[in-house]
Amino acid sequence: MSAAMSAAISRPVPLNNVDHHELRVLARRDAARGDALMSAFTFPAEFRNVQAHYPIVFQKAADGTSFQPLALFGFEPGENLFLTAEGWDATYVPLAIEREPFSIGRNGETLSVYVDLDSPRLAKDDGEPLFRPHGGTTEFLERITAMLGTLHEGVQSTPAFVGALLEHGLLESFVFDVELDSGAQHRLAGYYTIHEERLAALDGAALERLQRAGHLLPTYMAVASLSRLRELVERRRRRG
Repeated sequence: MSAAMSAAISRPVPLNNVDHHELRVLARRDAARGDALMSAFTFPAEFRNVQAHYPIVFQKAADGTSFQPLALFGFEPGENLFLTAEGWDATYVPLAIEREPFSIGRNGETLSVYVDLDSPRLAKDDGEPLFRPHGGTTEFLERITAMLGTLHEGVQSTPAFVGALLEHGLLESFVFDVELDSGAQHRLAGYYTIHEERLAALDGAALERLQRAGHLLPTYMAVASLSRLRELVERRRRRG
């Protein structure tokens, strides 16, 4: 399983309708079930939906050379400003969050759905069932399976997108300072975003290559998403 999809998984096993027939999933979003996250992995094909609610930033990967895009939920580890007493306060939840506690990985030569048996989202007497009483999968599990397929394709497509950004020098580090009404200050640092001046200076041939590869639209979506930083600040201020 890819690091982007398995980072929060502690005991993944292949899902099957014999051992896991009674498992149910608690779909409600709250901190006790692992949703107190500052950010989550996203991918180019998801940027249009993500940018409607969240800033999209880039973080340098563990290898020190590649980058991964993230949907930003807060300004410090463990802070999710979209979590409220009523649940997740946005009409779109990134797939890297929505798919939990499931992931996709290889079981022999085939890709299979895995479930994290240590997840606080699992129950046997409450929540969404995975399998029907007399066999077959539920609509909930079918939706999760389709979601995992989309996420897997997104993980596979991301290196080419990031490579194109790096080829044209379109990633730059940035610092964002937040000052609350109380006077408290917080600095968001260590992330990268699209270099708008370099993007605007690209010639027609470069833009055409990006367009033909499907990279141009998500690049502009990432740029547009930065307007959501102001909304993130307002959410932080409302919480004091």
